[in-house]
Amino acid sequence: MSDAPASTGDGRPEPQSIWSRPERGSRGPAPAHSRDVIVEAALALADAEGLAAVSMRAVAASLGTGAGSLYRYLSSRDDLLDLMTDRAVGELRPYPQVEGDWLETMVLLGRRQLALFGAHPWLPDVIHRPSGAGPESLAWFDNCIRVLEPVRCPVTAKFEAIAMMTGVVSLFARRESAAGAFSFAGVDLTTYPHLVAAFSQPAGPPPRADLVERTLRGLLTGLLVVESTESG
Repeated sequence: MSDAPASTGDGRPEPQSIWSRPERGSRGPAPAHSRDVIVEAALALADAEGLAAVSMRAVAASLGTGAGSLYRYLSSRDDLLDLMTDRAVGELRPYPQVEGDWLETMVLLGRRQLALFGAHPWLPDVIHRPSGAGPESLAWFDNCIRVLEPVRCPVTAKFEAIAMMTGVVSLFARRESAAGAFSFAGVDLTTYPHLVAAFSQPAGPPPRADLVERTLRGLLTGLLVVESTESG
């Protein structure tokens, strides 16, 4: 079997997903590293120094080899980012069993995503890449669809809800990782009467749930329960 990629009708090579390619080509010397070892090195580099520090050269250097040797396993840095993303998403396992209603489980899954993004602050920057979904990402979606089986609404609404949950959790992760918090301290608000009026009102009792939980509940209920009612 040839290692050459398939061709399109106009003769150009057709892009082949990293998930459908063998770990290395059939030519060249025996591999000194596995794809798993390369991905682990890239993850460690990204966690320590950020995504910008992850280059083929830098990862190769951390393994004590030359950048050219990595191209026996990967075609580009994009391949590496896809593998890193999928490996990180795999840390969401084991998935929780559905205890109680589906909404409780989905909120728990959202919180797990937030913890994952906290452990890998670079992940929100790559998780929405248009590259082909890897096996762990597909398993995550499959699990979410399993949790949402009791909800009677179109499957497209479920896919939208899962995607929106990930997007909202990404925003919370970015907010938590940002240095400092937004504040009006020291700002003259006299020319902003609605803000002045708002700050003059009593704060009221604190909500029973934090902002993450309230947002996820409102989002999922609005996208799924309302859709379910309208579909019925």
